[in-house]
Amino acid sequence: MWRQAATAVFPDVGFRRPVQASELVAAQTRLRRTLPAELRQLLLESDGVIGHLHVDTIWPLDQIVERNLLFWSDQTFTQLYMPFDALLFFGDNGGGDQFAFVQKPERPDIFVWEHESDSRRWVANNLQDYLGRSLRAGGDDWYQQ
Repeated sequence: MWRQAATAVFPDVGFRRPVQASELVAAQTRLRRTLPAELRQLLLESDGVIGHLHVDTIWPLDQIVERNLLFWSDQTFTQLYMPFDALLFFGDNGGGDQFAFVQKPERPDIFVWEHESDSRRWVANNLQDYLGRSLRAGGDDWYQQ
């Protein structure tokens, strides 16, 4: 389903090998939280999605884990930015801005964290909407429009 949806929008989209269910369990254990269902389903089809200009529109699972653990625990970040513990990052635009689910409260919406201003704002209704918008536009600033 996810491969078809992404390819319908951007025929040159890139995919990786599927994640194994045991890898998802291990990742969720490390994160101490459950990944959103639609992200789990996507990762079971492809370990990330590569969009325009080879940008990781959806990061591989290991990158999702490592980046979130860093953002939730790095003491430097607590001095520079509002807390990230409500967010679950899963992709970026290739220029520093990152995309996340809000998990506190849990919701399907996708938000962008703009690294230069520390702003967080809505950009898509859910993961499928995010893929459609980001892969259709082709630019790293698709969410600015």
